[in-house]
Amino acid sequence: MFPFDVILFDVGGVLLTNGWDHRERAAVLAQFHLDAAAFEARHVVPYDAWERDAIAVRAYLDLTVFYEPRSFSREEFFNAICAQSQLLPDGALGIMKELAASDKCRLGALNNEARETNQYRFDRFGLREYFEFAFSSCYLGLRKPEPAIYRRALDILGKPAKRILFIDDRTENVAGAVAAGFKAIRFTGAEALRQELENIGVL
Repeated sequence: MFPFDVILFDVGGVLLTNGWDHRERAAVLAQFHLDAAAFEARHVVPYDAWERDAIAVRAYLDLTVFYEPRSFSREEFFNAICAQSQLLPDGALGIMKELAASDKCRLGALNNEARETNQYRFDRFGLREYFEFAFSSCYLGLRKPEPAIYRRALDILGKPAKRILFIDDRTENVAGAVAAGFKAIRFTGAEALRQELENIGVL
């Protein structure tokens, strides 16, 4: 019997580059000649709310960038955010597609992402073609590594935790999944992941 019923992937740092992490923010802030320290001081609280879908992108941008007049538009700034999303070098997208083609288990996402960037990334890189489930923070109102997000995914899947494999690049998110009873792998690169999946009978 195949060892898992469902395999859940993080997106940023596993399949794609991060959507709006430190490096991405630094690049966009430099592009628009914004003060990074001032932005970061305003970013933390509204970003948490944005990823939980408690506020929309316009509110997030108004609180972090457009609290004063700018020479560029919200659309230009958001497009620059989206442009940071790229295929991750040495990422797991090829492995994910291989698993999808095998049709041996169901695939999904378990990721922290704001609604607008999540939609862009899923559409731009065709992830919905492979994902049957999308346990994204913007849909659940919960964020990794909060225990509740793993419990919610289990409730929806209706499968024993030991039948779920989760792949994430962040130690704290892997630890949260393990605490919930999942089998979890910390992603460090495609070759290492392939070896681990071969070792446990997935590939």
